[in-house]
Amino acid sequence: MIICIETSTPVCSATLCDRSGVIDIRESHDGRSHASLLTVFIEDLLGDAGLSVGDLEAVAVSKGPGSYTGLRIGVSVAKGMAFGASIPLIGIETPLSMFFGLNDEMKKSCSADETTLFCPMLDARRMEVYYALFDTKGKKTGEITAAVIDENSFSSIPEQVRIIFFGDGAAKCSGVIGRNNICFAGEFSISAGSMARPAYNAIDVNRYEDTAYFEPFYLKDFVTTSPVKNIPGR
Repeated sequence: MIICIETSTPVCSATLCDRSGVIDIRESHDGRSHASLLTVFIEDLLGDAGLSVGDLEAVAVSKGPGSYTGLRIGVSVAKGMAFGASIPLIGIETPLSMFFGLNDEMKKSCSADETTLFCPMLDARRMEVYYALFDTKGKKTGEITAAVIDENSFSSIPEQVRIIFFGDGAAKCSGVIGRNNICFAGEFSISAGSMARPAYNAIDVNRYEDTAYFEPFYLKDFVTTSPVKNIPGR
């Protein structure tokens, strides 16, 4: 079993997971409560399961991009657990765990097919977002990007390719992006529960972080030009 930690947004979330998925979860959507709640959530999860940190296979943490303060808190707690119990540390890119959090109902409501691209978006400020594009199998088609969204954003992607936008950054982009063949997936809440699958994928290939030197992925820079210049294979 592993503990997954998600603190990259105002949501403070921790889960106890195994290969079948979420065993137990603790979450708060209040915002600015990460420092006071995260360790309590983890203690509750372990206590209810009769486990100690040393019983875990690993600890996984959302490594960003996202909130500077939230990421610092989550990564600091995860590193402390990994170092103190001598267990592996797994860093999961926030957009990747968001991709795995988009459920089948949301995909169906947006008429997703095998050519659809999925675009998890994290709110930054004003019209700025962090985002990445994934194919239907969860493979990134480009790098995680920080961008200012306007009517020309994503216009370089062929119109026949449908794009589904979701996450707390997507809502403010509805009505702004001028491209056709897009869908906004509606209510979506980021959660540590979405990290189980990518975390175990990392375990399977021994993709661990260096606990001593691991730092969050902040991605602070923003561009004002239209994002998405190249989509490999398209």
